[in-house]
Amino acid sequence: MNMDFVKNIEEIIHKDVRYKPDAYEFVMQSLWFTQKKLKKSGHVSGRELLEGIREFALRQYGPLAKTVLEYWGVKRTQDFGEIVFNMVEKGVLGKTEEDSRNDFMDIYDFGDALDAFGIKKTKTRLRPAVKKPAQAMKKGKPR
Repeated sequence: MNMDFVKNIEEIIHKDVRYKPDAYEFVMQSLWFTQKKLKKSGHVSGRELLEGIREFALRQYGPLAKTVLEYWGVKRTQDFGEIVFNMVEKGVLGKTEEDSRNDFMDIYDFGDALDAFGIKKTKTRLRPAVKKPAQAMKKGKPR
């Protein structure tokens, strides 16, 4: 990151302490990742950015993605909107007339979207106990 970016982020977090500096750097990296993926050099929508953030987080951090983001203070999609608009207000990012913080409201649930293994949160059922081979055999023949 260049020094201007670092200075701007330091000024932002001096006013808004909710998010760690790493969260801002991550959003910028996610923006570049999203632009490259979508083959766009300019503006991406809030929804496009959030999908890019989700994919980039899983690529970077795998099953720890949610834990890392929460450590940085990011617990829901709205938090990414706050980070983006903090950078917009500081002049680090631009926006169109249509862009708003609402573009980031409840777009996905972190628990589901950042599940690296695609495992749904359901009741866990225990498998039946498997008999040990010695118990399953009687006089050398399987039961």
